[in-house]
Amino acid sequence: GREAILKVHASKVKLSNDINWNVVARRTPGFVGADLANVVNEAALLAARYNKPSVGMAEVEKAIDRVMAGPERKSRILSKQETKVVAYHESGHALVAKMTPGTDPVHKISIISRGQALGYTLQLPTEDRYLTSKTELLNRIKVLLGGRMAEQVVFGEITTGATDDLTKATDLVTRMVMEFGMSEILGPVAYKKPDGEVFLGRDLSHGRNYSDRTAESIDGEVRKIIQDSQAQVKTLLEKNRSKLDALAAILLEKETLNADEVNAALGLPPQEPAPTPA
Repeated sequence: GREAILKVHASKVKLSNDINWNVVARRTPGFVGADLANVVNEAALLAARYNKPSVGMAEVEKAIDRVMAGPERKSRILSKQETKVVAYHESGHALVAKMTPGTDPVHKISIISRGQALGYTLQLPTEDRYLTSKTELLNRIKVLLGGRMAEQVVFGEITTGATDDLTKATDLVTRMVMEFGMSEILGPVAYKKPDGEVFLGRDLSHGRNYSDRTAESIDGEVRKIIQDSQAQVKTLLEKNRSKLDALAAILLEKETLNADEVNAALGLPPQEPAPTPA
């Protein structure tokens, strides 16, 4: 479906022979029509900016990054120490993702600032999924905590760079406990009441439907899951410190690494491409 939409938007754009819309479609999971239109438009603008006669795969790749993570912030100059911290932070995300079975493949990591982020690690699933297991959710949480714990392992302290990661991890764990019934302590109960609407306003009964004691249990369970995940991530990074150092070093040198470059830095074979559907 995404491939067809991309071709429609690209019909009025002059393209080079290296464009493979099937590959682009696989690298844009979750993108809606407007996102895909933005990718094509951004790619066309990039080609025009660099006086290229046609839009190539390189422009499309950059356009995907721009839509996903925001524009490059080349004016944001970090100190040498800050750049090193960001490199280890992103390497921590990537290494935890590579060393944790069942996580989405790492597509790219970068220490080039985009949008509000000082760096980013891009993971892309091999296919669209509509169900997520508890193990997969816990793995996502570990990857989110990988940057923060890499800072702790290497520098002995943490920075404010993990703020967004912690917010996402906390929100995800809270949903596991309150919505998905994935807490062994609290059991298969949904504690979040769905929004209800009556006539001209919200249902006045909308609010907390559990006791203060249960609220304390929810807080404790959320904290425990995050702390347990953090401890596992720290152990993993300490055991693989040489791999973390190697990945951070080459990231500092090249600033952006693709999947194969990440694997090479970690001593792993090249990443196999996703199979093309018949």
